[in-house]
Amino acid sequence: MKTTGIHHVAIICCDYERSKKFYVEVLGFSVIQETFRAKRNSYKLDLRVGENYQIELFSFPDPPERVSHPEACGLRHLAFEVDDIEEAVLDLKSQGVEVEAIRVDEMTGKRFTFFQDPDGLPLEIYES
Repeated sequence: MKTTGIHHVAIICCDYERSKKFYVEVLGFSVIQETFRAKRNSYKLDLRVGENYQIELFSFPDPPERVSHPEACGLRHLAFEVDDIEEAVLDLKSQGVEVEAIRVDEMTGKRFTFFQDPDGLPLEIYES
């Protein structure tokens, strides 16, 4: 199989309006398309992340909880690249988002930190 990149990441949320506000207003992703799927009683929100990436934000009535600790088996976290990590942290904190202390990746020497989305999913910002 020859791949050319990652097309999208899909996230299921428990409170659609709260998560939509977080990903659009707090993180600044732009809406590509919003669709209500009546048969599933759920929304699908396509979001643009940078120039080449997308997140599909799904809502479902009463989704089961998922283990989201960074060291649990499965997808560990989703990382977003930023030019200035200190500016990104200040922006998140100004909007009420709790952010861990900035650390340095011992393998690359790059700075990074973690925060959570409204459902507790681990998100990372990584300085380019």
